Amino acid sequence: MKLAEQLSRAVSGGVRRIGQISIQPSGDGFTLRHIDDENADPALLETRDEAAAAREIATWADDGHYRFTKGELSLKRGWQLRLGSAAELHEALDAFYPAAAGLWFAKQADRLEVQHLRDKLNRQTGMYRFARNISDDGAQRLVREVCGPGHCCVKKILWQIDADTPLDDSEATRFDGVVGDINHAAAIPLLCREACNHFVAETRKAAKAEHEAAGG
Repeated sequence: MKLAEQLSRAVSGGVRRIGQISIQPSGDGFTLRHIDDENADPALLETRDEAAAAREIATWADDGHYRFTKGELSLKRGWQLRLGSAAELHEALDAFYPAAAGLWFAKQADRLEVQHLRDKLNRQTGMYRFARNISDDGAQRLVREVCGPGHCCVKKILWQIDADTPLDDSEATRFDGVVGDINHAAAIPLLCREACNHFVAETRKAAKAEHEAAGG
């Protein structure tokens, strides 16, 4: 079954949210809004009728900063997208949260592949090769300092340090990928199946700091 069809069935079955996006069936199509605008007067919202507008909306936060990771809790408000088909719904959601719906469906089917941190770091080349030198304690600390809703990332972490070393319990590791107060059966959780590029960059910095502190 195509992903667009799976999404349409999920919405028909009661799914109404992914990240900071509210999904509402509307006639033969769908209406997307920021969750904080779910009950807003449509006349007060900028209405767009093309799925491609999602990419523009998702790129910049209200304060003007570039949203380098789409899992960031900074999606701007004041808009609605009116989409005419399941294919457009898929296109828009993929712009807001790349591959998020596909990852969710893969996890439900027990087909989701997770890459643990050591495997990710061992693949790094060039200036990021040094990231692989971070200690386990340093990596655990970095998860607490970089990940989770306390640091504006609203994805559920699925990876570990390695296959035998789980992440320590923290706000970041406890977060389930669902934003706001909603029945979790009505939401597509945002899933983090591998450390993002931002985390890898921070890992390199932390590894260098550890090396210098040890007199290297």
